[in-house]
Amino acid sequence: MSKLIAGLQPSPRRRFLKQLLSLAAVAISNYAPSSLANSNLAPMRPPDSLSGPVFDLQITEIDVNLTGNERRAIAVNGSIPGPTLRWREGEDITIRVTNHLDVQTSIHWHGIILPYVMDGAPGISFAGIEPGETFTYRFKVTQAGTYWYHSHSGMQEQLGLYGAIIIDPLTEVIHAEQDYVVQLSDWTDEHPDNVFAKLKQQSDYYNFNQPTVVDFIQDVLQEGWAEAFDKRSMWNSMRMSMTDLADISAYTYTYLINGRPPQQAWSAVFHPGQCLRLRLINSGAQSIFDVRIPGLQMTVVQADGQAVHPVSVDEIRLGVAETYDVLITPTQPAYTLFAQAMDRTGFACAAITSRPGLFAAVPALDNAEPLSMLDMMGDMGGMTEHMQHMQHAGMQHHAAAPATSQVRHAYTEFGPGVDMLVETPRSNLDDPGIGLRQNGRKVLTYADLRSVAGIVDSRLPERELELHLTGNMERYSWSFDGVVYQDASPIHFKHGERIRIILVNDTMMTHPVHLHGMWSDLEVDGGGAQVRKHTLSVQPAQRISFLVTADALGRWPWHCHLFYHMHAGMMREVVVA
Repeated sequence: MSKLIAGLQPSPRRRFLKQLLSLAAVAISNYAPSSLANSNLAPMRPPDSLSGPVFDLQITEIDVNLTGNERRAIAVNGSIPGPTLRWREGEDITIRVTNHLDVQTSIHWHGIILPYVMDGAPGISFAGIEPGETFTYRFKVTQAGTYWYHSHSGMQEQLGLYGAIIIDPLTEVIHAEQDYVVQLSDWTDEHPDNVFAKLKQQSDYYNFNQPTVVDFIQDVLQEGWAEAFDKRSMWNSMRMSMTDLADISAYTYTYLINGRPPQQAWSAVFHPGQCLRLRLINSGAQSIFDVRIPGLQMTVVQADGQAVHPVSVDEIRLGVAETYDVLITPTQPAYTLFAQAMDRTGFACAAITSRPGLFAAVPALDNAEPLSMLDMMGDMGGMTEHMQHMQHAGMQHHAAAPATSQVRHAYTEFGPGVDMLVETPRSNLDDPGIGLRQNGRKVLTYADLRSVAGIVDSRLPERELELHLTGNMERYSWSFDGVVYQDASPIHFKHGERIRIILVNDTMMTHPVHLHGMWSDLEVDGGGAQVRKHTLSVQPAQRISFLVTADALGRWPWHCHLFYHMHAGMMREVVVA
C-alpha cells in the first residue's frame, strides 16, 4: 500500500493556536535580519528551472517537513513545486513523464492550447500514466506568458504535484532586469482524503470565523435589536453561515510561496533601481489569496498569460488557478510580499529585498468580513447600480448584443443538491469582492483588465448556454445546475462555433471556473468582450458572460478549480465535434 494512501493523522486543534502564535512572531518591525527561520522545519529543495524543447519529469514520493512534522508528499524531480519549465513560443515540445508511484498519475498543462489527447485529464482526454510507465506529451507551443501544471489524478495536486511554466514570446515587449516566479499554494499535514471526508460530514469543520455573542451585541448597538435578531434568524433558518468564506482554514492549512512557509520565507533579491517582474501563480488547492506589497504598487501587465493594458494597483485577489504578471520598482531596502487567505486565518509571505536575510515588517491580517446581502441575493432593486461605472470607450471589444439578462433556472436545480437560488444576480465586474471593498487600497478587478491584442474572433455568438453554479453546503455537494459530475451528460459544442456562456453563481462562495482547451473572452456588462482568460472567478450571487470559440476538437473537462468542489461534483465534460 502507498505510504500516502495509508493516511496521515489529523493535527490536534492546539496546532492551530501554536501556528497563529508562530506567525505572529513573524511580524517584525521595520527592517531586520532574518528571524523567520524555524529550526524545526527542513529546508525545501528549491525547484530547478528547465528549458528545452525536451524534458524528462520524474514523479516520486518524498519526505517533507513544512510544519514541524514529517509527512509524505508527491514531487516532480524531487521538489515541491516541481521544476519551472521554460518553453519558447513556436517550439515543438516533448515531455516524458515517468510515474514512480504505485498509483496512477497525470500532468495537466493548465491554460495551454494543445490537442485534447495531450491535455492530461485521465478518464476524459487519456487513460492516465500507470505505475512504472512513461507517457510522452508532444505538442506545439502556440502562445506565450505565465502558466502552470498540476496533476489531474486523485488528490495528488494537494499533495504537491504542481509547478510553473514560462513561455518566452518570439518578441519580448515586457522588459525587466529580474524575473521571478511567485507560486502560491496550500499544504495540509492531513491526507486530503481525510480532509474531504470531514467536509462531507461537517462542511464548516475548518471554519473558526463563526459569529459570537460579542458580534451579536455589536450588531444590536449598530443596527438595533430587531434588525440584528432578524438577521441572525434569517441565516439560521437557511442553515447558512455569513462567515463561510472558505471551506478550509489555517487550522489545517499552511500557506506557501515557492514551497516555503512564512517561517522560512522565500526571497527575491534586487539591486536598487531595478525593475522586477513577478509571475504570480495561485496553485492552491482550495485557497484564494489577496496579494499586496505594502508600500509598493504593482503594475499588472499580463492576466492568465495574456498581455493586458498596464494597470497599477495596491492589491490583487488571486483566484485559484489564475496567474498575473506584475512589474515593481523597489526603492526601499526591503519589502514584504503578503498573501493573506480570503478567510483571514493565515498567510504566505516572501521578502523583496536588496540583501539576502533582510526582511521588512509583515503586516497583520485584515479582519474577516461577513458575507452581505449583496453576496447572498445579488442585485436586489439596483443595489449595484452605483457600481456600474465602467467606461466602454477605448475598450478592446467588438459590438455584440448583450447576454440575456433573465435568469433561467434548470428544473434540476429544484432538488436536495441545491440549498439556494439567486433570482437577481449582479453582473458588475468592478467589485473587488468580500473583504476588499472600501479597504483604502486600490484593488484589481476584472473591470480593469483589457487585452492588448483585443479579441481575436470578432464574430457574434451563434447561441447562448446558461449554467448555474450550485451547491448544498450542509451536504458539501457542488454541481452545475444541481447535477453532480457523476450524473451529468456531456455538454456539446459544434466545432468552429462561437458561443456565449452565461454563468450564474447560486451560492455564497467564489468559484474559479476553468474550461480546458479553449479561451474564455470575458464580456463587459451590456455586451462586448474585454479580456481573454483561461480561468474566471465568479463571485457569490454574480452573473458573468463570456465568449468561446469551439476550435478545439475532442473531449475537455470544465470545472470549478476549488479542488474539493471539483471532487464533490462541480465538473462537466465538454465534447467539441
